[in-house]
Amino acid sequence: MTDTEAATAPRRSDATRHAILRAARERFAADGYDRATIRAIAKDARIDPSMVMRYYGSKEGLYAAALDVDLRLPDPAAFDPQDVGRVLVSHFLDLWESNEMLSAMLRVGATSEAGAERMQGVFRDQLLPLARHMCPDPEQAATRAALCSSQVLGLALTRYILRFRPVVALSREEIVEWLGPTVQRYLTAPYPTPYP
Repeated sequence: MTDTEAATAPRRSDATRHAILRAARERFAADGYDRATIRAIAKDARIDPSMVMRYYGSKEGLYAAALDVDLRLPDPAAFDPQDVGRVLVSHFLDLWESNEMLSAMLRVGATSEAGAERMQGVFRDQLLPLARHMCPDPEQAATRAALCSSQVLGLALTRYILRFRPVVALSREEIVEWLGPTVQRYLTAPYPTPYP
């Protein structure tokens, strides 16, 4: 291998990986986890199926890599705790509008057990530490994080996947004003006591 070949080998490898992941996200979103095949993904990426297996080992490995999402949650020390709801809703709007991976993950999560488990893991592992930091009763952090997830995922489903016209028509500011106080309450309000 010449020096030139050695220098371009990683670029080809990166380009191949990128093409596989892009094709996998699109295929998983369109077909769901169960119906998407390595063969179809390879065809979409214009490569041999053996290359997919070489890089990712299995359909499960490919799925995990394709939908490896960092929510990039803001550092709670960087904002006023009384603004956490608005900050998070605004942050999630930015994510949904700039990251097609999240839409693919939501589509797959709604149609397959593997997709749902992956989505649960991403939100649990990344939102739970923030909930523990913000809530007055850290032992209830998992419930609070799940309730926050229900809001942002419900918004994403109705605005970006199902495209409910009234939700699509809302401005960013309106969404933040509607959902921000709800997310704030989930994270910081005293835990409700059940009716007797």
